Formats: sequence, C-alpha cells, structure tokens
Amino acid sequence: MEEARDFLVRLTPKISISPDPASEFSVSLGITPETHTPEQVLEMVETIAKRKNKHIVVCIDEFQQIGEFADSKSVQARLRSVWQHHHLTSYCLFGSKRHMMSDIFLNRSMPFYQFGDLIWLQKIPTEDWIPYIISHFEAAGRHISETMARHICETVDNYPSYVQHLASIMLSSLPEGASATEDLLVPSVTELISTNEALYMQQVEPLSVYQMNLLRAITSGIHTGFNEKRVRQQFDLGSPSNFVRLKTALIERDLIYSEMKHLNITDPVFTLWFRRRF
Repeated sequence: MEEARDFLVRLTPKISISPDPASEFSVSLGITPETHTPEQVLEMVETIAKRKNKHIVVCIDEFQQIGEFADSKSVQARLRSVWQHHHLTSYCLFGSKRHMMSDIFLNRSMPFYQFGDLIWLQKIPTEDWIPYIISHFEAAGRHISETMARHICETVDNYPSYVQHLASIMLSSLPEGASATEDLLVPSVTELISTNEALYMQQVEPLSVYQMNLLRAITSGIHTGFNEKRVRQQFDLGSPSNFVRLKTALIERDLIYSEMKHLNITDPVFTLWFRRRF
C-alpha cells in the first residue's frame, strides 16, 4: 500500500464487502479522465513493476467484450500501443466466445493481430474430473462411483460449469450416506436442462427456419458434408450459398463453432434441450 500511494494519491479508493463471509471484497479506484489520462492508467502496472523490480501478470477475463465497445478498434489500438512496450508486465487475455476472440487476434486488420501466443484451452479430461467429483461427494457425506462420475462428464461433454452443476444437482438430491445411481442421472439432467431453458428459448426465437434446420442437422449427428445434395434435401438447408450464410449467422450468435471444417454445437446442454424440443 505504501508503494501504491505514489500512484493512487489522487484517487479515493472505495471498498465493498459482501454480507456473505465467503465472498471476496472488491476495491474500486474511481479513476476518471479528470484524474488520469488513459495512457497513465495503462502504464500504471508497468511503472509499479519497474519500481518494485517484479514481474507482474495482468489477467483480463471475457476480453472479447472489447469488441462490443463503441469505437472498439481505436480502443484496441490504444491498448496495444502501450502494452507492446512493456517488459515487466505480461497480459493474459481470456475469452469464452471463440469467434469473437478469433476476430480480435487472427484478423489481419485488427490491432491485436499476432499480439502474442494464442492458446485454445482444451477440455478438462474425464480422468481429472472423476477424483474431483468423488471427493466432493465424500466431503458432503454422500458417495458416487467412478462409473457414475464418468457418466456425468460424458453427458455434458466435459463442459466445466455443467459438470459441476449436474454433479451438484445429483448430490443435493441424495440423503446423507446414500450413493448416486443411474436412476438419479435422468431426472438430474432434466432439472439441468430446465434451469437453462429460458436462455435457450431466447437464443432460438430470432432464428429463421433454415437456421433451425441447420441446428437440427448438427444435433442429429451430422458435422460435415452439408453441401451434399442428400444432406441439403434431408434437412432443407437450401442452396450451398445459403448454407454459408446460415453457418456464419449461427457462429456469430455463438450457437455453433467450426473446427477442422466440422460444425459443432457450442453448448452441450443446449444440444440435449434442442433434441427434446425439436
């Protein structure tokens, strides 16, 4: 705090503490254009790093939201113009929207093109999930077998938040000392789907008939060959040129993603819901 005083002397820090004792407190610094220029703010971490002779890592989550800023391109250009000269500060920029992150870092016309190493995080392996799930059941006085823990992972395609949510639903359904069984999985999945149904309805309501047809094709197990006449006719996808527009629209809505020319649904629980409803 003494070191920070030099940099924060003109600020009035505000500390917010949640009533929940398990929650972390938050600090806001009240930086405004009247107190600091944008360049001063962006240089602050590097200045502190030099003063302390420490290597500092700044992590920014959901970085793709910068693409929705007004005048986003100039904002990105200003960030890069400062950050690229930093030597004691590293930046980890996380994002959950693959197509938006790709546009920021893989588009030659964007300021952050080839700014640093681009790493696509892979799914957490089932073998790592199993002991995690079992340990949480045991800590709560319940039990689950390796087989059932594996089924949880497979059901939601190892999607981290859904693995934890589905496991939590099953755990909360068990009395103390009981063990999770296969019979518990089906109603737990139904509850998981129900929890997210309002969001999914909101996502599909604006879609055209053709866009819905493409989702039907993918959720039925077809991931490539959409320009084949048989597939176009079976799912009524229209012409090959129409398919390109459909694919682009659904990728921009983050409903699907393309990997090695294969189309996949972004959200595995959305797939389960879509199959039941449509």
